[in-house]
Amino acid sequence: MTHATPYTHLPVVPCDAPFLPLVERIRREATVVDNRIVRIDHFLNHRIEPLFMRDLGQAMAERIHRFRPELILTAESSGIAPALATAGVLNLPLVYAKKYAPDNPSPPLARVIASPTRGGQIMLRVAEGYLTPGMRIALVDDFLAQGGTALALADIVAEAGAELVVTGFVVEKQFQDGRAGLVQRGLPIATLARITQLQAGSVIMAGDRA
Repeated sequence: MTHATPYTHLPVVPCDAPFLPLVERIRREATVVDNRIVRIDHFLNHRIEPLFMRDLGQAMAERIHRFRPELILTAESSGIAPALATAGVLNLPLVYAKKYAPDNPSPPLARVIASPTRGGQIMLRVAEGYLTPGMRIALVDDFLAQGGTALALADIVAEAGAELVVTGFVVEKQFQDGRAGLVQRGLPIATLARITQLQAGSVIMAGDRA
């Protein structure tokens, strides 16, 4: 089946093109904890600015629409806002994987992963019927760090018989190894901002001099 893109009004932007308003806000406003954690939750995934989130969704849509997705997939809860903004631009449905305690019975379309922010493990689950065989899926999430969530969602998509055509992340922490697992699976990766390292409490963005 041939899928013709309905998004001819959107420009085609390279997947790795930085979204400069986001990059500048990270430079100005990010808080670094233990040279490991980057906090921008005051505008991205805890306190949310609707107009800025709309702009992030537009930027993500410009990078992923060439892959002709039919549905946007993310994980609760921090991925929902950017994924919903992207889905709104593309006029596509959004499905988010729900999180459960790992000791719940493991149904189909579920994976148990480590939780780097909460510690311990969580179960990601998508209800059966929302991902159908042959459906073209775009994954959109807030951060790409170690890649566990993205790989688990990729497994869920494959188990459903759907096709993961692109992965998109608002921020990639390049000093962690999350990209490697996605590249190994041949998955395209779109990003809006890339952090190359954390140095003395400061954020070094791609293109900056350390």
